Amino acid sequence: MFFTNYAPPSARFRSFLAASAAAVLMLVGGPAQAVTTAGPGNDVSWPQCGQTLPKTQTFAIVGVNNGLANNTNPCLAAELSWAATSTGGTGQSLVALYVNTANPGTAGSWWPGSNTYGGTTVPNPYGQCTSGSVGAACSYMYGYAKAYDDANIRGVSNPASYTWWLDVETVNSWSTDKAANRADLEGMAAYFASIGAGVGLYSTSAQWTQIAGIVPATSNLYTLRSWLPGASSPAAAKRRCSDVPLTGGGKVTLTQYTSGSFDYDISCI
Repeated sequence: MFFTNYAPPSARFRSFLAASAAAVLMLVGGPAQAVTTAGPGNDVSWPQCGQTLPKTQTFAIVGVNNGLANNTNPCLAAELSWAATSTGGTGQSLVALYVNTANPGTAGSWWPGSNTYGGTTVPNPYGQCTSGSVGAACSYMYGYAKAYDDANIRGVSNPASYTWWLDVETVNSWSTDKAANRADLEGMAAYFASIGAGVGLYSTSAQWTQIAGIVPATSNLYTLRSWLPGASSPAAAKRRCSDVPLTGGGKVTLTQYTSGSFDYDISCI
């Protein structure tokens, strides 16, 4: 029932025209996103540990984990210090965070058996999580717990001040039950929202569809902003600002392209 490929990614999405403005409107059912004229930002995490990081980034997004949903980037403090030197000029926050996500079920090193975590009984829209269950209720609690850990035990000061991007990739462990995977991500989004933080979604449309499927309008994921990887150049990344978002009520606010050993990000706002 569960995929158990739990190895960290070796790189973040290294692989994967608008003919006219009217064609774009027909494709996405609405106006294309405006793209800032400022320079790109960068996102970094454990793969960039020990590297000399870019010096001209307009904004920065730092990975909190070390490739898995249940561990910590060993370079987090240093990369957050670097991120604080971002120059601004876009609609993005100067510094944001991203976290790895997963739904390993009972195959993981820990799995919840109740609706309580961090000393709090959590309101669970899927009912009661019970020991040994791998359904939506316990998946929701797993996601909630990983978000709680990311905000409270990984060395992030003032976690409510950041936007937290949920990095959704098939390289991590997921259930074959898409509803359970959505519940897992909903639990993460719920925790971050509960502390007043912003939340967004990072994935390709293909991986998102495989993991989470179609998100209903009743989900707290439905209106979240999208960050889309897969472009091969700055120009291609700018065009992707007009792509369909990951969820029906969201919008694309960031796109990503790769150059050398670094990921670069284009603000669509």
